[in-house]
Amino acid sequence: MVLHENSFVGRLHSRCNRAVSPHRTTPAAPLPPWMIGLAGLLSLAVAMGIGRFAFTPLLPLMLQAGQLDVGAGGWLAAANYVGYLVGALTASRTGWPAARLALVALVGTALLTAAMALGGPVPWLAALRLLAGIASAWAFVATSIWCLAALAAHGATPWASALYAGVGLGIAVAGLDCLVGASAGWSADALWIQLGVLAALLVAPVAWVLVRLPAAPTGRAAGAPAPLPAGSRGLVAAYAMLGFGYILPATFLPAMARTLVDDPRLFGLAWPAFGATAALSTLVAARALRRLPRLQLWAAAHVLMGLGVLLPSLWLTGWSIAASALLVGGTFMVVTLAGVQEIRARAQGDATRLVGWMTTAFALGQIAGPVASALLLRLAPAHGLDLALQAGAASLFASAAWLWRAAPCPASPSPETLHAR
Repeated sequence: MVLHENSFVGRLHSRCNRAVSPHRTTPAAPLPPWMIGLAGLLSLAVAMGIGRFAFTPLLPLMLQAGQLDVGAGGWLAAANYVGYLVGALTASRTGWPAARLALVALVGTALLTAAMALGGPVPWLAALRLLAGIASAWAFVATSIWCLAALAAHGATPWASALYAGVGLGIAVAGLDCLVGASAGWSADALWIQLGVLAALLVAPVAWVLVRLPAAPTGRAAGAPAPLPAGSRGLVAAYAMLGFGYILPATFLPAMARTLVDDPRLFGLAWPAFGATAALSTLVAARALRRLPRLQLWAAAHVLMGLGVLLPSLWLTGWSIAASALLVGGTFMVVTLAGVQEIRARAQGDATRLVGWMTTAFALGQIAGPVASALLLRLAPAHGLDLALQAGAASLFASAAWLWRAAPCPASPSPETLHAR
């Protein structure tokens, strides 16, 4: 993406350079925690809720309009997953400070979302989804770094946990927008444009905060990935199981609901419910983290998510779809919150590469999900998706057992833990 200095994006980029430059002589007035936290929340809402997951509620509408078939929809989803992996691997190698990386990624997300309305052959749409995946991963890693670092300067603040509610809020807003639009008879192309405009509007206040952040040092130069802290490889593997376990319901839940009822006013409810539950779950998790070790909460979330993944494979009914939306939506951001806080607490100094390790593992897991489902559909066409869901549930149950055994006994939180929270 080329940024011209005479463009709006270029001016923002230039201001962001000054905001993070170690040579600025006039320090900006400190921003209050609520402003920093709200900017981070909006950043994740745009990058993940819209740029990453808007395809899920729009897929049934694109199928209904004949723009895609199920196979093409799978290819577009896979392209986005690969893009997310590429973004996770390259986030720390751009050489940009986290604030600048987030700004570039968010502006790109708004443009790429609107560009889906242009239509075209499947390879073109897949390229757009791949780039959107890269932008989502960049924004997630960068926001996790700049926002939590800025909040840490204010000491313990609830915004450090509320930050990740942005993902669920973005999912819910995108889902409601698609639900209302589909009920009114709008096309998927019109909704892509509308979501792109909405993303741009939400990015504006985030950019205002980013260019006013105090100077921050850049991460270490690109090179070999930083080694994982002792005892953290199992955490990365467990985070990969999150990607593998949640991805099928997170991609096909509205489409599964559409097999039961073709009215978008009904099947469209699955995704807003998923997002709203995800947003609320981070607030509940923040309270739970005051009493439970992070790994125990993570393990419990995997068990509940595994039940949500398993249910539609056993009974494809309205109640099982609703339960899956609540159980999966209500736990996947809890795992993200606990996982990122845990790896940051173990990091020494710059945590960008370690958060990148977690994001990479997650991306690999979610690529493995569709691959497994495709292979199982070939082996057992009538039950392939059910078998894939059951494999995802099994992986979540197994990783939950490991996390529970690895968790320390509940005790008074250490100063480092309080600081991470």
